[in-house]
Amino acid sequence: MNYKITNLSNNKSYFLNESEKETFFKINYLYKNGSYQYEITNLTERKRQRIDKALDFLTYVCLVAVSMLATILYIESYC
Repeated sequence: MNYKITNLSNNKSYFLNESEKETFFKINYLYKNGSYQYEITNLTERKRQRIDKALDFLTYVCLVAVSMLATILYIESYC
């Protein structure tokens, strides 16, 4: 898995894999003074969500196209 870790105090971003993330948080603390110091974004999960959204849209378009074709075939065969 790939992660984007953003430092909330200076907005610096780090792009790390799983093992690098573990090492990063052994050196740097996630919490400081009771609040988050970093924002963690799972890039692999975000990519999956984008692909799923595109596939959902493609499914919807195909469903609309099939229903239109079925309607056209029905009209042509009985009119």
